[in-house]
Amino acid sequence: MSRRQRSQAPARPLTRPARLRPGDRVAVVAPSGPVPADRLEKGLAILRGWDLEPFVLPHVLAGHPRLPYLAGEDAGRARDLQEAWCDPSVSAVICARGGYGAQRMADLVDWDAVRAAGPKVFVGYSDVTALHEAFAQRVGLATLHGPMAAALTFIEDPDTQESLRTTLFAPESVRTLRLGSARSLVPGRARGITLGGCVSLLAAGIGTPHARPSARGGLLLIEDTGEEPYRLDRVLTQLLRSGWLDGVSGIALGSWEGCGPYEELRAVFLDRLGGLGVPVVEELGFGHGATALTMPLGVPAVLDADAGALVLDVPALV
Repeated sequence: MSRRQRSQAPARPLTRPARLRPGDRVAVVAPSGPVPADRLEKGLAILRGWDLEPFVLPHVLAGHPRLPYLAGEDAGRARDLQEAWCDPSVSAVICARGGYGAQRMADLVDWDAVRAAGPKVFVGYSDVTALHEAFAQRVGLATLHGPMAAALTFIEDPDTQESLRTTLFAPESVRTLRLGSARSLVPGRARGITLGGCVSLLAAGIGTPHARPSARGGLLLIEDTGEEPYRLDRVLTQLLRSGWLDGVSGIALGSWEGCGPYEELRAVFLDRLGGLGVPVVEELGFGHGATALTMPLGVPAVLDADAGALVLDVPALV
């Protein structure tokens, strides 16, 4: 039996963590790139304005001695994440920014200890996709693909801030997710479990230890930044050739900041994804765009391409 014919268990909902409440303690970590101190402070001020108590782990403002694109040594960044998660006083862990580096530290985390510490809210996007996949595969935890504490979108855009705030504190009020730009690329309606993130990170994870074998049974949410159309073609082709997209239920496309003229991108998406025979929504409103909705990963939902919406069966948090 070939790999593409091999049967796999359908996706199942993951454990949802508890919503936040005023006064909750929130840890800010930097698993990837270095963080500008001024932007970090602005983000922390927003979190404090929500009556949260954010604090910063030691390596958030650190630098790597030889590789300036990393926020400190791999072991230190992994230790920050693990210590924050295993601190019983912490209710949520929010990433400071993306960049590059989460893949380098993911295997240095003691995921057994993380699992034993119990479910908590985890927020991030971009390079943090590698950690969303680790939490899903190694811990069985639903996470939030959402804005990060030092990201310009979070600091500058009120709609991005409000999407995260309501998801954290009143998740039942944000069960239908879409921006006005959303529209059908391939019509239809599909049910599945949400997964995804930065598509180049998903492709880079194929074949690595503990990687998700495929998107079977899932509603795949993908976006990226700074990738030219031919490079996105290459990434999507890798997902197709590896069989990773076999059995996917539906696909939602987010933002493609700095990826070239959208009509060129649209042609790539139609060419590479249109033949899968599943609904595809474009410009749903998550990722690196001017407004970034908070999208739960690991929860059951319906993707309605005709309405341009993702409708959650359950709130993102309990």
